[in-house]
Amino acid sequence: MKKLFSVLIAIVMVCLMSISAFSMDESAYKDTGLSGTTLNVYNWGEYISDGAEGSLNVNKRFEELTGIKVNYTNYDSNEDMYGKLKSGGASYDIIIPSDYMIQRLIREDMLLKIDFANVPNYKLIDEKYKGLFYDKKNEYTVPYAVGMVGLIYNTKMVDKAPTSWNAMWDKKYTGKILTFNNSRDAFAISQFLLGQDVNSTDEKDWYAALDKLKEQKPLIKSYVMDDVFNIMERNGAAMAPYYAGDFLTMKENNPDLAFVYPKEGTNAFVDCVCIPSTCQNKVAAELYINFLLEPEIALANAETIRYASPNTEVRKMDQYSLKDNEIIYPKDVKVYENVQYFENLPQETLSLITNLWDELKIEGTSNTNIYIGAGVAVVAIVGYAIYKAVKKKKIENA
Repeated sequence: MKKLFSVLIAIVMVCLMSISAFSMDESAYKDTGLSGTTLNVYNWGEYISDGAEGSLNVNKRFEELTGIKVNYTNYDSNEDMYGKLKSGGASYDIIIPSDYMIQRLIREDMLLKIDFANVPNYKLIDEKYKGLFYDKKNEYTVPYAVGMVGLIYNTKMVDKAPTSWNAMWDKKYTGKILTFNNSRDAFAISQFLLGQDVNSTDEKDWYAALDKLKEQKPLIKSYVMDDVFNIMERNGAAMAPYYAGDFLTMKENNPDLAFVYPKEGTNAFVDCVCIPSTCQNKVAAELYINFLLEPEIALANAETIRYASPNTEVRKMDQYSLKDNEIIYPKDVKVYENVQYFENLPQETLSLITNLWDELKIEGTSNTNIYIGAGVAVVAIVGYAIYKAVKKKKIENA
């Protein structure tokens, strides 16, 4: 989830951050008695303003104000994050899961209630994002970003602008189609095509969705998450379903890319800041949450990750470049007609999904294909790592 600012935007943002910093009550973050402690933050990849291309480095700024060391690591999907927490292999103080995963974490007693007396900036969260299905009593979550899934396509590689998820089943694009490498998002696409409820507990629905995905599998180039950036930006595929905010990032690096919300419907999501039960520094975690809600910090993150902001102050800012963006804030009411949120499902259904997903990924996959796919993935990851390292070096030497 990467935002690459142009030089102009970088300069403007740095200036705005410098000006707006005066509005933050910095004393609230100093002399807290927490200096010298460590905060372990576990977040999606490329999902925070990190200083790249002149943007504000949110974690560094927090460290400077508080004296708290931020140990920041990433995950690729809600399922990866859940697995890491469930295994007990690591302890985190902050995580940023999506709505349906939050429901599961609460059900399994894996989140701590937030003491909102330590998060006064919670008042800046839009009321429409409070009391939602995943946290009806507003006890465990603070909304961080809001978005929807759509279809990204390369206008030079696709004959006609698609309007349906069916484009991902078009044989003319065999070997040029990417899809999600996580079960809920991948299954949802076939579920929307089949007119299903994405939260169905009927086994027949999930088997029907599996059959649809098996039909598609021979056409797929790769199952992806954050590696979608590298592939789509370099014209490596004709189309890929992904999150709307990330499309804006990709388009900055490849103007041939376009985006559509398919007519059958799509998934909407709310990602929230939460405190896992493994937390070792809860007061620092709540201080960090409050810091993320500071208007200038929330603005920096919104500009970087390119998702809709639940922070009311951000939407009021003239300098917020996305406030009128119709991909992030669609004005066409038809876009919302068939939108569904993922909800946590009964354990039997979750186990079924896991089994069906494993069946899909394994069936018909030869060892040769596995080695080739793994090789391509490694090359893409190494290439992207080198690119980022070179870019960081340029920034440091600027």
